[in-house]
Amino acid sequence: MKTTPLGAGLIAVALIVGPAAAQEATWTGEGSFGAGTTTGNTDTTDYGLGLKLAREAGPWAVTLEAIGEYAETNGVENKNRMFFAGQADRDFSERMYGFGRASWEQDEFSGFESRAFAGIGVGYRLLTGERTTWAVELAPGVKFDEVRQTVLPGPVVVPAYSDTGVSVIGASRFAHPFNDNVKLTNDTTVTWADTSTQIDNRLAVTAALGGALSARFSYNVRHDTDPPFGFEATDTATRVSLVYAFGE
Repeated sequence: MKTTPLGAGLIAVALIVGPAAAQEATWTGEGSFGAGTTTGNTDTTDYGLGLKLAREAGPWAVTLEAIGEYAETNGVENKNRMFFAGQADRDFSERMYGFGRASWEQDEFSGFESRAFAGIGVGYRLLTGERTTWAVELAPGVKFDEVRQTVLPGPVVVPAYSDTGVSVIGASRFAHPFNDNVKLTNDTTVTWADTSTQIDNRLAVTAALGGALSARFSYNVRHDTDPPFGFEATDTATRVSLVYAFGE
């Protein structure tokens, strides 16, 4: 694994999280686990782990996220993905805020060894009601891609290489509780660069089961406008998960 994207991402996370984490506050968050199996003509297994942490201190708010996904079909691994992100927000008014964000992803079944982003930008809360919330964000930054070796027809071997360039990330974060027990969320992230654009949308419905436990149905779509040769442009994941909330 190359260290340049990962090292830059970790440094950026430390820089944006540090000021807020230094203030006294309580961490809240949730852990989730989802799994599925099928048997018969095709035997498949699918696992998903997730962790989200949040902390607010005065005008600062910090969120950290980690996702792990793994799948097999007929005993052959066909998904192995890790994703980490950190973001620190600083309120300027009830609706306007600034933020810094860093993320890092490794997907064994994509054309990329790893992908990372670090940037700073502004956000605006379109809806700030007691129930429905909706915020949009825009941040220029730098994207670091480590591209795997590719074998083209011929055969022609394209060596692995690193691609670093200016990027812009835009996001929409929407949440609406239908009642005290059921909540809908939809998070969309678009990461633009001159080489390609990645679109990620996560739709989820979470229903309280009692106490700190909830059940969640989620549907995730990830699309790359220009994937490496031989790889699909779109990946989807449908999962039912058990969620445990803590620190409330």
